[in-house]
Amino acid sequence: MAACSLIIAFYNRIDFLRLVFASLERQTFQEFEVIIADDGSSNDVMQSTKALQSSVSFPSKHVWHEDRGFRKNKILNKAILAAQSPYLIFIDGDCILHRNFIREHYLHRCEKVCLTGRRVNLSQKLSASLTPEKVRNGYLESNAWKLFADSVWGNSTFVEKGWYFSNSFLRKIVNFKQRGLLGCNFSLYKRDVLAINGFDERYELPSMGEDTDLEYRLRLSDVTIRSLNNIAVQYHLFHHQQPRLRKNIELYNKIHGSGTAYTAFGIIKS
Repeated sequence: MAACSLIIAFYNRIDFLRLVFASLERQTFQEFEVIIADDGSSNDVMQSTKALQSSVSFPSKHVWHEDRGFRKNKILNKAILAAQSPYLIFIDGDCILHRNFIREHYLHRCEKVCLTGRRVNLSQKLSASLTPEKVRNGYLESNAWKLFADSVWGNSTFVEKGWYFSNSFLRKIVNFKQRGLLGCNFSLYKRDVLAINGFDERYELPSMGEDTDLEYRLRLSDVTIRSLNNIAVQYHLFHHQQPRLRKNIELYNKIHGSGTAYTAFGIIKS
């Protein structure tokens, strides 16, 4: 059994997934399995995904359901059940990982703690220039000056989140401030997310609220959110964002008022 399960939220962008997989091939910690949580990609993309899975050395599974709109939380719950490891790491399928990403999440694991890192937002130009070969060769990590330059003269943002600190003193300094859960970069023990019945599947719009909801219910179940800023580093590929709608916020406000950690609309249906 793998030491940890990496769950990748995915939908149709096989070009992005190839870059993510390239970053997985160079991880310094290789005792992981991958669960692709596919929110209804097309048949052509599914075939390409299978070909990609067969080309890498690490074990992977593809969990899919029919495309009926945005149902990310539902497919993530299916991926949680498919994961064989007791420790889960969650990322999005548009996030390239620093070579120590999985290692840092796994080595910092702790009972009743949810770890969360941050990400660099790459510009459209820089994202388009990347290839699997560049990623495997550590292009983003070894060209910090290009990221900085693109943040000044281009459109990359939060490039300071891409600085990887190995010094324990610096790590304490940059993580002194408490931070909220980031849905594309967090990890926890499987039993802790099962205890609150996973993600609430009523969040069916690309909006804000679903990550905040999970954090809120984890805190209610006495799980601490701990920051891995500048430790668990990832790079977010540019893509046009879907419009954010208020329905999720309204749902979150309703749940927040209930003060209940366990959702009846999660993995186990009441």
